[in-house]
Amino acid sequence: MSVGEALNTALRTAMDSAGVTPRRLAVSVGVSGKTVERWLNDPDLIPHPRNREDACKALGVEDVTMLWPKLITDRVKTGEDKEIIHSYPYRSACPSTVWADLVKESKGDLFFAGYTNYFLWSQLPDFIGMVKKKAESGCRVRFLLGDPNGEVTRQREEIEGVALTVSTRIRITLEHLERLGGVEGVEARFSAPHDAMNHVSLSVFRFDDQALVTPHLAKLVGHDSPMLHLRRIGEAGMFSRFAEHAEELWSRGTDVAAHV
Repeated sequence: MSVGEALNTALRTAMDSAGVTPRRLAVSVGVSGKTVERWLNDPDLIPHPRNREDACKALGVEDVTMLWPKLITDRVKTGEDKEIIHSYPYRSACPSTVWADLVKESKGDLFFAGYTNYFLWSQLPDFIGMVKKKAESGCRVRFLLGDPNGEVTRQREEIEGVALTVSTRIRITLEHLERLGGVEGVEARFSAPHDAMNHVSLSVFRFDDQALVTPHLAKLVGHDSPMLHLRRIGEAGMFSRFAEHAEELWSRGTDVAAHV
């Protein structure tokens, strides 16, 4: 296919028929214009059910499968991969807009269980403002961090051998969290010492019923490790397995404030 060609022709045709521009559809659905452009350019990208329904209303379409035909095949898809929305060979290959949209669209639970969570503050513009807005709207926001003074942190620093050390990246996150200290709904914990190895080897970022999961490989830092974008379909799928892992670490963690 040629560069610039709209790959989701069903959605494009419906928009043209209704005389609705990408910008107008974005306003009607409550997402960014870039999100709508991704819907048009990636037929495998299936929006959140809430957004699909709003798009149908805005375009006068009764059946969401008319806009996203892939839903038909997804409904009959079987196997362990049915909850995988997308996979990336590197975490850095995932567009920052995906992270931003997941944060903005979350209503009840944001859980950042990366060992340092450092990249969030640099990759997402005004991440502090986004977190504050979400917490003030009633969304629970949690950060699970590794202990900057822990033995596993020290060992990981030796393995990575980079100038921006693991402990430094954690402390940068702690500095940002201090600026959110007075915001109700924002919580932060250090994982327990005996959980640190499990924590440093797997990052789980949860956005309501979706998650971005990164298993950390050998000497690689987080952005060089692969990542899966998951969507919860059932109660015993991949999403639930990773979500339960993060919740288990959180349950044994200690409040960051107790260490300050």
